[in-house]
Amino acid sequence: MALAPPRSLLPLVLGFNAGFVDTAGFLALHGLFTSHVTGNFVTLGASLVLGTSGTIAKLLALPVFCIVVIAARWMGTALAHRSTRPFAPLLVLKILLLIAGAALAIRFGPFTDGDSWQALLTGMVLVAAMAIQNAVHRVHFASAPPSTVMTGTTTQVMLDIADSIYPRQDERAPTSRLIQMSASIVVFAIGCATAALLYALFGLRCFVVPPVIAVVALILHFVESSEARP
Repeated sequence: MALAPPRSLLPLVLGFNAGFVDTAGFLALHGLFTSHVTGNFVTLGASLVLGTSGTIAKLLALPVFCIVVIAARWMGTALAHRSTRPFAPLLVLKILLLIAGAALAIRFGPFTDGDSWQALLTGMVLVAAMAIQNAVHRVHFASAPPSTVMTGTTTQVMLDIADSIYPRQDERAPTSRLIQMSASIVVFAIGCATAALLYALFGLRCFVVPPVIAVVALILHFVESSEARP
């Protein structure tokens, strides 16, 4: 899988935000993954066996994620007929959802019961925000590594490292792809570490960071779009 040369910093900013939201959500919402929703199958099994809370949230995460991705696709298609920048309105919607998620977390948290309506509402708002990010990344940055799920990216990086050391049929792995994918993993990990640190220091107030980062991403989008114009 060859990747196009990176033309935008946006995928990296989105990756940092995904790592941050996933980690903060996991810590605050009893093991709920907001970006990597399939991981909720694992934590759902653990909740059922251990009798911990958050079971309903983990059951709802996947259908909510799927519905929002479909809605984002339809919205993006409609916007594409009317605007040359269909990405921007979707990013604005994501910002609004992250703001709402932060407000709910700060207002109602800490959550002693992961299945309370307050925790469910907060979690699903954050899942919806990250579903939009997943959808727009897939559509608008298809050549860039995923900004949320790192398993496939890590696997490809390891394969490229192996091919760099011991090439197959005198073919070395593309250096640009290795650098691009490694950068995605690093920024995602930094986002995770930053969320963990800020959650330990400031608790649920750490949720103010994701909408700020999303605003930075929106500004970066407009700057890069302006620079790309002839």
